[in-house]
Amino acid sequence: MWPYLLIAPTVLGAALLLGYPLVRNLVISFQHFGMGELIRGGASGAGFGNYQEVLKDPEFWRVVRRTLLWTLVNVVLILGIGTLVALLLRSLGRLSRTLVLSGLVLAWASPVIATTTVFQWLFSSRLGVVNWALTKLGLDSFHDYAWFAHGPATFTVLVLLITWQSVPFVAITLHAALLTVPAELTESARMDGAGAWRIFRSVTLPLLRPVFGLVLCLEVIWVFRCFAQIWALSKGGPDSATTTLPVYAYQVAQALHRYDLGAAISTLTVLLLVGVLIAYLRSMFRQEQEAES
Repeated sequence: MWPYLLIAPTVLGAALLLGYPLVRNLVISFQHFGMGELIRGGASGAGFGNYQEVLKDPEFWRVVRRTLLWTLVNVVLILGIGTLVALLLRSLGRLSRTLVLSGLVLAWASPVIATTTVFQWLFSSRLGVVNWALTKLGLDSFHDYAWFAHGPATFTVLVLLITWQSVPFVAITLHAALLTVPAELTESARMDGAGAWRIFRSVTLPLLRPVFGLVLCLEVIWVFRCFAQIWALSKGGPDSATTTLPVYAYQVAQALHRYDLGAAISTLTVLLLVGVLIAYLRSMFRQEQEAES
């Protein structure tokens, strides 16, 4: 019983901090729960009525498609850039590697809202450094350009923000994993005439596939449920161009005081995320089994 006693405080803490809100949200999603029920209590049952109302709403499916696109773009950029930075770290000297790692840790440790505020200033229409730099490069169309007044531009700024905040974790994790690859394998491949890309694809990637899979799952979860940056920067606008499922659930619950619909959207968000992760994990395990056979 000793190992179970050692992990009991962590399990109980996770159950209270994560399990109770999840169960409470699930219960509310099956009730009629508005402002009146929030104040006086006594919510009545709604069955699957809230889910039917959400699933019949065309706006919900537009938000689902936007959320999947948001996740795909961010995860591809984060993993691609993070992998390149990890490979760069392995080739640097000790001093240069220490400086780059220090910068990555500082960027990773910066508070979310503080980093979001910095990006708001960088992309400010009149005082922003980005518009100033682009104008100096001869792109006069960016003079006083209002990034947060156009949907695609705001979406792009948010993608850059999320990528900036996520790349350090991926780069540091993959760099630590790259240190476990035996140098003899890469040297043998290089002596056989393999280039850098062939060594990465045929030697490094197969050895680190479980680490890449873990990092991918964590980034999908983090990007999919991203809320604070979007709400602080654009509140889902303009014209709902940056409204993802977590933002949409909050808007429905707070603006319309339909906490039951907000809870239903949140539950569907969790189910959709779990479904995406299960499909990926099944594909990854299938590939591993084929490789072993």
